[in-house]
Amino acid sequence: MQVKDIMTTDVQVCSPDTNAASAAELMWTHDLGLLPVVGDGGRPVGVVTDRDLFIALGTRNRPASEVSVSEVMRTGLALCSPEEDIHAALNTMAQQQLHRLPVVDESGAVKGVLSLNDVALRAGSNGLTRDDVARTMQAICAHPAGSKAVQRASRKAKSVAA
Repeated sequence: MQVKDIMTTDVQVCSPDTNAASAAELMWTHDLGLLPVVGDGGRPVGVVTDRDLFIALGTRNRPASEVSVSEVMRTGLALCSPEEDIHAALNTMAQQQLHRLPVVDESGAVKGVLSLNDVALRAGSNGLTRDDVARTMQAICAHPAGSKAVQRASRKAKSVAA
C-alpha cells in the first residue's frame, strides 16, 4: 500500500505571514490538526499544528490576529511522497514522533497530509495491520528520556519515596 492510497488530499495550506487567527479559522472550518506552511512556489517551509497555536497564544500576551504563523511554525520538516510505501511513512512518523506528515510530489508541492487517523481507519487491509498502527502510536507517544514530563515524574517519584 502506498501513501497516496490513504492520504487526505483535501489539504489546506497557509503562508508564514498568515496570522494565527486565520490559521485557527482554517483548522476549525476544515477540521484540521495541521496546516502545511508554504513559501514562494508552494513548497513547504514549515507546519503549524492546533497545539502549536494554542500553546503560542496561551504564552503570549497578544491577540491572535497579531501573531504570525512564522512565529509559531515548526521547521525541519519530515515529509513523504504519494508513492512511498505506507510502512516507510509509518517509520518516519515513529522516528520523528509525528501524528501527521505532509505529502509532497517530486516538485516539492504539497499534495496532501498523511495522518495516523488515516492509517488507523485502514488498518487490516492491504498489508497494513493493526499492530503496525499500535507500534507507530507507541513510538509517537513515548517520552524521550530528557523530556520535561519524564523529569517531572522522576522528581515526583523521588519525593514520594522520601
